[in-house]
Amino acid sequence: MVIESYQTEDYSIGYDSQISTITLKGSLRLNGLQESNVVVKLLNDVLDIEPPKITLNLRELQFLNSSGINMLSKFVIKVRQKKTINLVLLASIKIPWQGKSLKNLQRLMPTLELQIDA
Repeated sequence: MVIESYQTEDYSIGYDSQISTITLKGSLRLNGLQESNVVVKLLNDVLDIEPPKITLNLRELQFLNSSGINMLSKFVIKVRQKKTINLVLLASIKIPWQGKSLKNLQRLMPTLELQIDA
């Protein structure tokens, strides 16, 4: 079963099964596995469903630390290994870290579709 949504004071994550979209908002500062369990679990649960396409909406994720980037990298690798799932990342040019960091994920999965909106 997929966690539909989870919210803290700093960030929220939600999954819309109708459109297979995971949305992250706020500031996600992960300090190791314990804090990231809910986020990692949701990502892995969606992956286990094996939808043909997963959209990861990060347009309102203002901050993601290196542990969070590492978590996203591992998720992208897992999606790539499935070979049957298309991954789309939605980002915003208004959030400086997204353009640089998310483009690096395309190196891990060349078929990843990165949409950066103004």
